[in-house]
Amino acid sequence: MEAYIETRVMDVASFIIETKATVRRAAKEFGVSKSTVHKDMTSRLRQLDKALAHEVAEILEINKEERHIRGGYATYLKYKALSAAKS
Repeated sequence: MEAYIETRVMDVASFIIETKATVRRAAKEFGVSKSTVHKDMTSRLRQLDKALAHEVAEILEINKEERHIRGGYATYLKYKALSAAKS
C-alpha cells in the first residue's frame, strides 16, 4: 500500500473516531468517494491497525443502525421549511 493511502486511511479513521462521523461526512471532509472511505475503513485499516479498525467498525455500525432516524428527521425538516415558506 502506498504511503499516501496509508496516511489517508489513518487520518479518516481518526476523524471518524473523534467526530463519530458517517461515511458520507468523512468522504466529503477528505474529498474522496463514499466507496473509497468504505474500502479504507473495512479493508485497508484492518491491515494497518486491527484495534483501530474495530473501533471504527463499531461507530459505523451505530451510524448504520441510526440512518433511518436521520433520514426521517431530514424529511421532517424539509417539509417543515416548505410549510413555513408557504405561510
